[in-house]
Amino acid sequence: MTTRLIHISDVHFGVEDRSALALLERAIADNPPDAVVCTGDLTQRAKHSEYADAAQWFASLGVPVVLDPGNHDMPYYNLWERFTDPYRRYRALKAKVGGELASDDVVLVPLKTTVRIQARFPWSDGVVMDDALSETLAQLAALKGDPRTIIVTAHHPLLGPEGAAKNPTIRGEDAFAAIAAAGAHAVISGHVHVPFDEVREHGGHAMRMIGVGTLSTRLRHGAPPSFREITCEKGGQITTRLREVTAAI
Repeated sequence: MTTRLIHISDVHFGVEDRSALALLERAIADNPPDAVVCTGDLTQRAKHSEYADAAQWFASLGVPVVLDPGNHDMPYYNLWERFTDPYRRYRALKAKVGGELASDDVVLVPLKTTVRIQARFPWSDGVVMDDALSETLAQLAALKGDPRTIIVTAHHPLLGPEGAAKNPTIRGEDAFAAIAAAGAHAVISGHVHVPFDEVREHGGHAMRMIGVGTLSTRLRHGAPPSFREITCEKGGQITTRLREVTAAI
């Protein structure tokens, strides 16, 4: 048995690429996955109208949807709401269209890497807070001995690019080592709008890091819009196929 996921990220409703979304919709209709997993930045400015568009689109897919919040999913213009209840709009969307993946092959464990405010600017890069990491590690501990493949989902990559002088995600290295030591087989993420699939090592622990590009018009480093098919079997067996969104899909 296998479980097939479609991993997307950084749809950025408000500046979404409607042609890319249409091609993804066709791919899902032609071969429905067990779930679509979106690792954050569902909206561009967390406007009510953008969340409404996101809700309509995710509901139209007709397959289970698993969501994580991104740094763009907290209000930009309503600072009072951002500081007092930054995920209220995201929670409402998740209540409408989000769900849990039920699979005999793979289990998804979220890690929150977004915060409402940081002691640096801009506030876009990731931060792994103690409570967020503790919650993820508690879920991983409860899965000890579970034969399924364990994938942690997060918006921000936990490690920076290989050879980079600085990791943009604060405490990402600590989180990577702790999650790998706790038995996770991979962590999937978005944020950088550039896909990657690599095995990384930190603190004596190795783990696979898998990222996907954007489905918006906010392209970076020449990477086109993309999504990724992830097929999982028990015991940490993961195969992926990157689908760059072109007219040929």
